[in-house]
Amino acid sequence: MVTAATTPAPLIEKHTIGYVPPEDRHGKTRDLFTLWFGGNIAPLPIVTGALGVQMFHLNLVWGIVAILVGHLVGGVLMALHSAQGPQMGIPQMIQSRAQFGSLGALLVVLIAGIMYIGFFASNIVLAGKSLHGVVDSVPVPVGIVIGALGSGIIGIIGYRFIHVLNRIGTWVLGAGIVLGFGYIFTHVQTADFLTRGSFNISGWLATVSLAALWQIAFAPYVSDYSRYLPANVPVAATFWTTYLGTVLGSSLSFIFGAVAVLATPVGMDTMDAVKLATGSIGPLMLVLFLLSVISHNALNLYGAVLSLITLVQTFAYRWIPTAKSRAILSIILLAACCFAAVGASANFIGHFVDMVLVLLVVLVPWTAINLIDFYAIHKGQYDINSIFKVDGGIYGRYNPQALLAYAIGIVVQIPFMNTPLYVGPISEHINGADLSWLVGLIITSPLYYWLANRDTAYKRRLSIGKLANSL
Repeated sequence: MVTAATTPAPLIEKHTIGYVPPEDRHGKTRDLFTLWFGGNIAPLPIVTGALGVQMFHLNLVWGIVAILVGHLVGGVLMALHSAQGPQMGIPQMIQSRAQFGSLGALLVVLIAGIMYIGFFASNIVLAGKSLHGVVDSVPVPVGIVIGALGSGIIGIIGYRFIHVLNRIGTWVLGAGIVLGFGYIFTHVQTADFLTRGSFNISGWLATVSLAALWQIAFAPYVSDYSRYLPANVPVAATFWTTYLGTVLGSSLSFIFGAVAVLATPVGMDTMDAVKLATGSIGPLMLVLFLLSVISHNALNLYGAVLSLITLVQTFAYRWIPTAKSRAILSIILLAACCFAAVGASANFIGHFVDMVLVLLVVLVPWTAINLIDFYAIHKGQYDINSIFKVDGGIYGRYNPQALLAYAIGIVVQIPFMNTPLYVGPISEHINGADLSWLVGLIITSPLYYWLANRDTAYKRRLSIGKLANSL
C-alpha cells in the first residue's frame, strides 16, 4: 500500500480549503498518533482536568474514572471525523456543505470559527502564565503576545510543520509528563491527597461531559490534519491511530491536572499548583508546557483561518485563496485574539468553562448529522465539485432535513442543560447533572437518518453523488 506522495511536500502549505489532489498527498497514519498525543500534553487540558476536583469536588479515584469515561466515549466521535480526511481530501467545514447546503453550512462554520478563536485565546493566556512562571520578569500580557506570535508562525507555515513539531513533541512531552507524575507522587504535600472530595453524581457527570466535549471540540477540524494522507489509507488505520493518540494524550493531561491540584493546598491556580507540586523540576515542566501550548495552539489559529476563508469563499466564489491569503488572515486574527486574551486573562477559567458548556449544546447535533451522513447515508461518496459551487450543486443552498434535525437537536438539550446562562428543569431535578450532550446525540442521529431517507429529492442527490464520485 502506498502511503507517501511521489513528490516531496512543500515546507509552506500551498492549499487552503481546496481539494488536495492525489499528487500532493503525503504522510503516514502514524503521524496522526503523534499529532493528537503530543498536541494534548498541554496546559489547557491540564487546567480542564483539574476542574473535576476543583469545581466539581470529586476525589482522585472518581475524578480519574470520569475523565477516562469521557475521553473514551468522546474519542470515538472525534476519530470517526478524522477518518473522513483521506477519503474526502477537503477540510471538515467545507464538507459540511454536503450535509447542510452551501448557505446552510454557514451557521456551523461560524460556530466552529468562534470555537477556534476561543480556544486560541484561552491557550495564549496559559502560554503567558507559563512564560511568567518561568521568567518572573516577563509580565503575563507580554507572555501572551510572545505565545501568540510563536503559534502564528507555525500556523502560517501550515500542515507539514505542525505534524513535524508534534512528532518531536510526543517523545519530549511524553517523557516530561511521566517524569512529572513520578515527582508528584513521591512529593505529595497534602494529607488529604486521596480523601479530599467525594463521589457526587452531578460532579461526576459534569467531569465526564468536560472530557467528552474536549474530544468533540476537535471534531470540526480533526480531518483537516488527515486530508493530506493518500486516499487508499484504510479507514480503520486512520481511526485507531487518531483515537489512541487523542485518548491517551488528553487523559494523561486531565489526570495530571487533577493530581497536581490534590497534591497542593486548596485554592491554588492550577498552573501554580503544577509548579509547586513538581518542585525542582517545576521550571522544566513549565518550559515544556509553554512550548507545547505554542505548538498546539497553531491548530486553533489554522482552523479559525480556514473557517473564515470558507465563510468568505461562500459569497466570493470566484476567489481562489492562496497561502498569502491564509498568512494575512492569520495575522489579523492573531492580533484580535491577543487583544481579547489580555482582557480576559484575569478570569480565564470562568470564561473558558462558560464557553465549553455552550459548545456542548451546538457541537453535538452537528457531529451527529455529519457522522450519520458520511458513514450511514453517503458512505463516503460525495460530489466534490458540487461542494465548491456557489449554489451547492446537487446539495443545494440549504438542506432542510439537516437544518431541522440540527435545530431539534439543540432544542431537546435545553431541559437537560446546566450552564451559567440557564439550568434546565430536568438538570435541576437531578442535582445539576448535565446530560444534554447525551440527549443531543441520541435524538439527532436517528432523526436525521429518518428525515434524509424519507426525502426522495435527497435520495436522488445521493445517487448523483455516488455516480460523480465513481467517475
